[in-house]
Amino acid sequence: MWRVILDFLKMLIFPGILFALSASLFYEWIDRKFYAKLQNRVGPHVAGPFGTLQPLADFIKLLSKEDIVPAAADKALFTLAPILAPFLLLFAIMFLPIAGLSGILSFEGDLVVAVAIMSLYSVIVYVAGQASTSRFASIGAERSVLQLIGYEIPLTLSLISVALGANSLRISDIVAAQAERGLWFILGPQALGFAIFLIAAQAEMERVPFDVPEAEQEIVAGWLVEYSGRRLALFRLSKDLELFYLSGLAATAFLGGPLGPTLPGLEPVLYTVYFVIKSIVVLLLFTVIRGIFARLRIDQVLSFCWKYLVPLSILLVLITRVVV
Repeated sequence: MWRVILDFLKMLIFPGILFALSASLFYEWIDRKFYAKLQNRVGPHVAGPFGTLQPLADFIKLLSKEDIVPAAADKALFTLAPILAPFLLLFAIMFLPIAGLSGILSFEGDLVVAVAIMSLYSVIVYVAGQASTSRFASIGAERSVLQLIGYEIPLTLSLISVALGANSLRISDIVAAQAERGLWFILGPQALGFAIFLIAAQAEMERVPFDVPEAEQEIVAGWLVEYSGRRLALFRLSKDLELFYLSGLAATAFLGGPLGPTLPGLEPVLYTVYFVIKSIVVLLLFTVIRGIFARLRIDQVLSFCWKYLVPLSILLVLITRVVV
C-alpha cells in the first residue's frame, strides 16, 4: 500500500508532474534571460527574484485573456489539441532518469516510446493548425509537418547510435553503459551524434533558425495564429515542456544524465542536481544556436536536412556499429 502511495507521489510531485511543470517554466526563464544577454538586453526582471517568475506570470496572464474560437473552426479538435499537447509531453518526461538511474516509467524499449511521442506531438501540431481553418495556420501546419518529419530521422538515428553503443533500447541501460565506459562513450563517435541531436532538436522545437512554421513576418504566427487565452497558454506551456524534455533527453543520451560523484544517502538529490546542470548546459547550447543564426527559408531547412544531416546520421550509425 505504501509503495503504491510513494509511486503516486513520485509521479504527481517529484520527479513527476509538478517538478516537470516548475522546471519547464524555469528553463524558459533561463532561455529568455541568456538570449537577452546575447543581444545585450536585460531580459525578464520584474516578476519574482531576477524575473524568475515571469514565465509563470505570462502563463497566468494568458489564462485570464479572452478565449476566442473561430466560427469556421472544428471546435472539437481546436479544443482537444492544446489539452493533449502538454499531457503527451508530461508522459514523455516520465521516462527521463531525473532523480535516479531510471525514470518513473522504465522498461525495455522505452527509448522507442520516448522518440515516438515526438512523432505524436507533430501530429497534434498539424491537427491544431488545420482545425482552425485559417489560411496562415494551414500553411504553418504544413510547413511544420514537412520540417518535423524530416528532422525526426536524424534525431532518431542519433539516438539509435547511442542505443547501439549501449546494446540496449532501454534508457536506464544507456545510462549504465555510460557509467561503465566513461568519457569514451561521450567523447567517441557520440560527439557527432550529440551535434546532430542538437540541430535536429532545434528544428523539432521550431526555434531559430528553423522557425519557419511560425514565421511572424510571413504567416503571422503560423499554426498558432488563431489560438488565444487558455488554449494559447497550454500550447506555450507545451513548448516549455518540450524544451525541458529534449534538453533532458540530450543530457541523458549523450552526457550521462544523472551520473556523477555521490554520497551515501544523498543519491536522489545529487542525481537530480547533475541531471539539471547537464540539461541546462544543453539548454544554453540551444539558446546559442537561436541567438547566432537567422531564420532559414523552408527550402533551405529541408535541403539542409536531406543533403547533410540525414547522410551524417546514417554514417554515424554505421561508424557506431563498426566500433561496437
